[in-house]
Amino acid sequence: MKLSELIGKEIVNIYDGARLGTVGDSDLVIDAGSGEVDAIILPGRGMMSLRSDRNQMVIPWQSVRKIGSEVIIVELDQARARIRRY
Repeated sequence: MKLSELIGKEIVNIYDGARLGTVGDSDLVIDAGSGEVDAIILPGRGMMSLRSDRNQMVIPWQSVRKIGSEVIIVELDQARARIRRY
């Protein structure tokens, strides 16, 4: 699958049905050695997202369960999701 095929797809969490964001508003972490996707990084939401030190959610690629024509389904317990501050 090409990156261009992922852009515009909404990311939905099967764990709680939450809409997490859209590929295109997010970043992908690519393993330089293998060229495989390691994670999707979603920007923080709300007023904090206007600041450069916003919180970001990191979704491990292993959490992706299905890539459909319009959505990417992930299984992510947000209580245990990795939140990074950049």
